[in-house]
Amino acid sequence: MYEKLLHIEIRYDEITTLLTDPKVINNQNLYRDLMKEINELQPIIDVFREYRKVKESLDESLLMLEEDLDKEFKELVAEEINDAKKKMPEFEEQLKVLLLPSDPNDNKSVIIEIRGGAGGDEAALFAADLFRMYTRFAERNGWTHEILDLNEIGIGGIKEVVFSLDALGAYSRLKYESGVHRVQRVPETESSGRIHTSTVTVAVLPEAEEVDVEINLSEVQIDTYRSSGAGGQHVNKTDSAIRLTHGPTGIVVCCQDERSQHKNKDKAFKILRSKLYEIAQEEQNSEIAQNRKSQVGTGDRSERIRTYNFPQGRMTDHRIGLTLYKLAAIMDGDLDVLIDSLITEDQAKKLAHQE
Repeated sequence: MYEKLLHIEIRYDEITTLLTDPKVINNQNLYRDLMKEINELQPIIDVFREYRKVKESLDESLLMLEEDLDKEFKELVAEEINDAKKKMPEFEEQLKVLLLPSDPNDNKSVIIEIRGGAGGDEAALFAADLFRMYTRFAERNGWTHEILDLNEIGIGGIKEVVFSLDALGAYSRLKYESGVHRVQRVPETESSGRIHTSTVTVAVLPEAEEVDVEINLSEVQIDTYRSSGAGGQHVNKTDSAIRLTHGPTGIVVCCQDERSQHKNKDKAFKILRSKLYEIAQEEQNSEIAQNRKSQVGTGDRSERIRTYNFPQGRMTDHRIGLTLYKLAAIMDGDLDVLIDSLITEDQAKKLAHQE
């Protein structure tokens, strides 16, 4: 591992020098690629250099113990050795995790699709709750969100919503959210107080750049139609809504959230690009897909990943057996403990798989 880290440090120093070269600075594509690479290496270098400081200090202290020292100074050196020996395994564990093969999409922003599943109006209401949960999580982290498509029902529920969360590393935090989310609660319309079970599906896609996916416009059918939904100033007045149908894959994307047909078209292509990127990634990573049992769930939207039980105030993630009794806080976007637990479990399984 140490040799590998030394090679990474050499590459890091090489990139640092290149980024000061005017020829590189003036080459936008090369400069962008190098900045991306150095940002990926930075966390490894930071921990490695701290690790090396502790290691060098430990080696020096061990040599000092061989010298003829007075009792007090010898005790001080022994204490420093003990501290260093405690820190070394922690740094080594951090470095093992940092050296795991990274997901190339981890630094990307995300597009999230939420759709009501089984449960009718109650599923639509919970879809709206999940939409709020993710946007509140984004606000807590200083991320921006943009609605790309929204289909509401009249009672405050959402039949489906597609939105983006724009932030470096958003995908690394939210990629575990894909799947079926189950809710157990008493609907407001239920007079007998009986608990209902409903489901909502969530899909998290890495947002694709134009350089990631090239779309052949001749393969895309573009239709315009009048917006529809629960209401709004521009509903049913103009043909501003856009429907894209991608011939080779059969993917259909609709967008009607904006008054402007041009803006809806841009948003629709943004969604289509990410869907095509996801397909391309799945094809390229078929080997990873075969080994996905070693990871936290499959990320498949048909897999039930979590239950939100309102009467008991608990949330249970079935993939890692985690139950938290802080449902109100979770629904308000307090997801860090949950997400950190999923990441930790995934990393532990990947480490075990490597050994």
